[in-house]
Amino acid sequence: MNILIDQFLDYLSLELGLSPNTREAYKADLVSFSSFLDGGKSFSFNDVVRQDVLDYLMSEKERGLSVNSISRHLVAIKMFFRYMQRENMLDKNVTDVMDSPRLWRVLPGVLSATEVDRLLSVPVGNDRISVRDKAMLELMYATGLRVSEVANLRLDDLHFDEGYLRCLGKGMKERIIPFGGRASDSLQRYLVEFREKFVKDDYERAVFLTYRGAKFSRKGIWKSIKKYAASAGIIKNVSPHTLRHSFASHLLANGAPLRVIQEMLGHSDISTTQIYTHVDQGRLRSVHSSFHPRA
Repeated sequence: MNILIDQFLDYLSLELGLSPNTREAYKADLVSFSSFLDGGKSFSFNDVVRQDVLDYLMSEKERGLSVNSISRHLVAIKMFFRYMQRENMLDKNVTDVMDSPRLWRVLPGVLSATEVDRLLSVPVGNDRISVRDKAMLELMYATGLRVSEVANLRLDDLHFDEGYLRCLGKGMKERIIPFGGRASDSLQRYLVEFREKFVKDDYERAVFLTYRGAKFSRKGIWKSIKKYAASAGIIKNVSPHTLRHSFASHLLANGAPLRVIQEMLGHSDISTTQIYTHVDQGRLRSVHSSFHPRA
């Protein structure tokens, strides 16, 4: 993989005359993309499908990258795939029809309440994996945490008696988020009965642990959610961010004030939260018909 990337960088320099800074930026983007795809294992770019690229870009968005940065990542990937196709190293270029800016100006995808119920009901059984993943899914829907915040959640952040957790989000800003009974029950069962089965290092304080005893990566959580969404028969493209969007949209649909949702999501600007007023068009129509004198 590194050889392919190095050959592409030589092409950028020798044939396109791009600056060293641009080459280094593209190299970082492609190394990040390759790492997302392989998870430490070998793979072929011929096996990459369009959804893999979209999943990677969405994961970078979830990590907090700006639209401009994400667009540059896509440019690097598209140029790399075009180069491989030109050199007859690629059977099909799946990035040809992908347009950068418009990918990130769409409304967030959400699940219906029924779809959420189906998703959360998939992890069943008394094995440690099912109990852990059930707790993770319940907590993500109950709190709207970002995937990175779930991965970094520590035991000391949980306060069961008061029914809230403490989260250190983007920009190192701390916020307090309540969570309900179902998430609390699933989480306590996992912590009391099963977490110790994952522990390899007593000093590890992450709430959710992999079978190796380490805290989860963003990609690991991403793959788990996709697996359970497929098992639940949900056709939509489901990601950790989908659960976050569903959390916010369902709160809004049930009457929660936008400012409260903003605080729980950790949005610094209310305009970011206002996107959910567009998602929940049914509620807007209901409010209009109920209160407008000529509705």
